[in-house]
Amino acid sequence: MGPVGRHGPSALPVPTGGSCLLLLFCLRLGASCPQSCQCPDHAGAVAVHCSARGLQEIPKDIPLDTVLLKLDANKIARIPNGAFQHLSHLRELDLSQNAIETIGPAAFSGLAGGLRLLDLSHNRIRRIPKDALGKLSAKIRLSHNPLHCECALQEALWELKLDPDSVDEIACHTSVQEEYVGKPLIQALDAGVSFCSVHHKTTDVAMLVTMFGWFAMVITYVVYYVRQNQEDARRHLEYLKSLPSTPVSKDPVSPAP
Repeated sequence: MGPVGRHGPSALPVPTGGSCLLLLFCLRLGASCPQSCQCPDHAGAVAVHCSARGLQEIPKDIPLDTVLLKLDANKIARIPNGAFQHLSHLRELDLSQNAIETIGPAAFSGLAGGLRLLDLSHNRIRRIPKDALGKLSAKIRLSHNPLHCECALQEALWELKLDPDSVDEIACHTSVQEEYVGKPLIQALDAGVSFCSVHHKTTDVAMLVTMFGWFAMVITYVVYYVRQNQEDARRHLEYLKSLPSTPVSKDPVSPAP
């Protein structure tokens, strides 16, 4: 039996260049789409469809070049800070029909310049996170959320670019002014209703009550101070009256010579 060469039976097969490229391509495909999602061709752009997958949080392995991301009809309850900060190419983000209640102040950081549409409709949002949405230039859908109509909501809406196709469906679920509960928010604002006036009136009343309390305290102190001085003066006078009086000595008058 001849000597075993350096590439004998125990040596591992060396892959060819073609098989290496195929392996890398397969690995890339395996990592390009999150588990349980679909990534179909979308006019040459990367589209990630994760609709109705029972997701409870944002997937971590979304491709960096994603342009369209659909996360609708899931069970997502919160959007943490930086959830999409690596998706600088993202143009459309669909988060509708979830259970979102909490949105971090930096939840959409990294999307301010490129995002064109953000769908947050049909969730459980009561208060608009001004810090999270105020810097976005995207059209935002907020319809069918249990919004609480108050001054903070009105001020936040002034800075948002609401989607005109769904803006009429934004209604007050609760309100600081009960007469607007269940009514379209935009109609109330267009009619000149200000939820901030109630806030300012409440603040003014609180300031008046506080000022009155301080004034009453000052008056009480002054009255106490005057009465205390009067009492001290009366006691001092009584003390002086109680002192024994000393007789006045009279010098004898010498007779005239």
